[in-house]
Amino acid sequence: MLRLDLSRWGAREWTMTALAFVVFCFGVLAAGRGLASGAAGEVLRLRFGGDAERTRVVVDLDHSTRGQVVSDGTDGHVVVALTGVAPHGRMDGDGLGLVRGYQVSSAGGASRLELTLATGAEIERRFLLPPGDGVDHFRYVIDLRSTGRVPVARRPAAPSPRAPARAERPLIVIDAGHGGHDPGAHGSRSNESAVTLAAALMLKSELERTGRYRVRLTRDNDTYVGLYRRVAIARTADADLFISLHADAGSDPATRGASIYTLSEQGAGRAVREFTRSDNWHRDLRLPGRDPSVDRILLDMTQRTTQNRSAQLARTLLGGLEAADHPLLRRSHRDAGLAVLLAPDVPAVLLEMGFITNPEDEHILNDDRARRRLMQAVAGGIDQYFRAPAANMQMASTTGASGQP
Repeated sequence: MLRLDLSRWGAREWTMTALAFVVFCFGVLAAGRGLASGAAGEVLRLRFGGDAERTRVVVDLDHSTRGQVVSDGTDGHVVVALTGVAPHGRMDGDGLGLVRGYQVSSAGGASRLELTLATGAEIERRFLLPPGDGVDHFRYVIDLRSTGRVPVARRPAAPSPRAPARAERPLIVIDAGHGGHDPGAHGSRSNESAVTLAAALMLKSELERTGRYRVRLTRDNDTYVGLYRRVAIARTADADLFISLHADAGSDPATRGASIYTLSEQGAGRAVREFTRSDNWHRDLRLPGRDPSVDRILLDMTQRTTQNRSAQLARTLLGGLEAADHPLLRRSHRDAGLAVLLAPDVPAVLLEMGFITNPEDEHILNDDRARRRLMQAVAGGIDQYFRAPAANMQMASTTGASGQP
């Protein structure tokens, strides 16, 4: 064991040694954070200069980067993906001139820079400045100029953030679990595949009755549809929501209540592996395809948005079930890497409507009136999902800095 004879050390030497040790620890910690994020560098800060005619945005970085425009400002937001750098935690604040506010978030070892515009603007030019002329770090510069046009998202006739961008009514894909050679779980007098099909048909009727939705079923009879095929049906149809209906089972007949599953983080990783397996994955996901690293960033952004929306859908559905006095499990919102939840671009949930092994729940699943009340509660939750503001997609504003490169 190494022993230090402090009597041989002066106060100044001991202080300097301790300070060096602290600096070393901070360096190790910072390096560890960089490795954990998967990024080679870090976003240091944002600065703004200019006025309401022309505004310069300067992103200070400790590493080189490449930028890819995700949104050009026509919808009121400029979004740029920056490869190889990640923010040290969440970064947001107020802007200047043409920029009302900004947010920088981590996106799979890279950064997603979002600028909320104060008025109509477009990107005039973008460039990277290397260290030099007395500056010891990289600077990614975005020059904006006023267009004099009102952004699409700010027009009164524009859809709400939760509504689909296209003119059609939202498309809901309903998946009746199991079917055909796969009957699913067994109750005392029914099979899961039968009760999920009956519920899917009733939910379709309830949604179409409102006149607000288009509805498609993955199956409308007692046939089996492969799990990945169910996901493909939703993605090919460009669905706005995917809901898979199931009935739970347990060894204790007293266990009852509904629960909802959304995609877990492990499942999200599985989804990326599944969808990047082919050579044409970027085309399948409607990504630019010019740079694989940028496409991976865009895929990560898409998937993160989808997960947020899936969680919002789960919350509104559970709220609707609770308001209808439908029994819920104690931990009613769960996550898992289930195959039917893997679509990276379609918000999806799996609803366990109750336990088919519980007498009370099985009665609800088989009785027409009780099942209708349940599906009306689900339809009400879907209504609430489309009416709710996309609070989790909006930017928070604090303070920012201004200046020149």
